Amino acid sequence: MQFTRAIVRPPGRSFAAGLSSAGEGPPALSRALEQHAAYVRALRDRGIQVTQLPADEAYPDGTFVEDTAIVSARGAILTRPGAPSRQGEVFSIAECLRDCYAERYAIEAPGTLDGGDICEVDGHFLIGVSARTNAEGAQQLARHLDRLGYGSSIMDIRGKPALLHLKSGIAYLGDALWVVQGAVQHELQALPGFGNVRDPIVAASAEAYAANCVRVNDAVFVAAGYPALKAALERRGCNVVALEMSEFRKMDGGLSCLSLRF
Repeated sequence: MQFTRAIVRPPGRSFAAGLSSAGEGPPALSRALEQHAAYVRALRDRGIQVTQLPADEAYPDGTFVEDTAIVSARGAILTRPGAPSRQGEVFSIAECLRDCYAERYAIEAPGTLDGGDICEVDGHFLIGVSARTNAEGAQQLARHLDRLGYGSSIMDIRGKPALLHLKSGIAYLGDALWVVQGAVQHELQALPGFGNVRDPIVAASAEAYAANCVRVNDAVFVAAGYPALKAALERRGCNVVALEMSEFRKMDGGLSCLSLRF
């Protein structure tokens, strides 16, 4: 998919109060802002029109805008994040998307769903059931996607405690190229219709964080500091853009989390 627009939100002063299981200490806000600004420049360098929302101090995790909506060429679905402290983040994103999409749906209680659990594969959506996305939310999303003319498959990753979200362990980069953590490779290949996934790039355990990479038009964004994965992508012909993500990693965030791209 060729992206033309993206929505982002920089971290606010309350960023360090957000949810985290990383155990790497508090983020440095000044460094996080520098890293976010570099991310936005990289999006603009790919020809993308970026809408930058103001930081929202009421929601420390609000910079991870991907979790608030599923956006596609045919419509948008507002999520209901699995962490109660994050559910209010959706309202400002809903306003932002109002002028972008005529077709909008929403996940409703008791369903929960985080955008980080959704991986689009050439118009088919993988939906991860996780600590943040429950079975009801996954089923609601599947029905909404069907209304928009998309297929979907559900993957249960609750037995993979190292994965906060599905996209912590899987990235689809187009042209049949996958990056996966070994923890989910076999589950992916066992899905109906995905048995033909061959020769994915498997992130080594020491570079598992970098499995959350993202294709943005003519480039693949990857977290800086993971040379083996970067080299593997380059061997596959990818134009790799390495971006510093240290402060977002401390708050359980990855590259895909920082924008809604459509």
